Amino acid sequence: LTVLNAGRRYLRAEDLSGKVFVTSGLGGMSGAQAKAAVIAGCVGIIAEVDEAALLKRHKQGWLMEISNNLDHCIARLREARKNKIALSLGYHGNVVDLWERLVHELDTTGELLVDLGSDQTSCHNPFNGGYYPVQLSFEEGKQLLSSNPGKFRTLVQESLKRHVAAINKLADKGMFFWDYGNAFLLEAQRAGADVAKKGANKTEFRYPSYVQHIMG
Repeated sequence: LTVLNAGRRYLRAEDLSGKVFVTSGLGGMSGAQAKAAVIAGCVGIIAEVDEAALLKRHKQGWLMEISNNLDHCIARLREARKNKIALSLGYHGNVVDLWERLVHELDTTGELLVDLGSDQTSCHNPFNGGYYPVQLSFEEGKQLLSSNPGKFRTLVQESLKRHVAAINKLADKGMFFWDYGNAFLLEAQRAGADVAKKGANKTEFRYPSYVQHIMG
């Protein structure tokens, strides 16, 4: 319902075939995003750093395909988008790399490959394993979290700034992003990312909340 309503409200579209939804997280709460994309009829690309979570969703049948290669992900995205095929593709990697690759595609081809975007990393708990920084692999991140949590926190905040910078570039070209109630925008703001709503108070963000603006 969230994906469908986001399409209705922000794309003015009842039919999401050929539309692309990019997000992250395939854990306990976020795993349903892959299934939702297919039910809604769109192309869903969901990034997840933990291979165990990807394999679990794939085994359940909630996730149609898995890839750790961004070139392959972009090729599949283009193919499914062109042919209006419903697809849920799990990218085994950091979502920041995925967002930055979509910016690169925009910069080099002029093509905006994503219509809807969100995030379901566990940003309510970003410094204790809920969000892994793009600068490190998943295993390296776990080791640093254990050995030097202060450094891990710094890298998470740097990663959040990169994360938002990429989303902002795509949103400026027409991609619609929303907050999925996971404190992503709040933690990004605390990290110094550009998520403030121009001309509004500090508690308002430039991107809508799914509770207030989409489901409400």
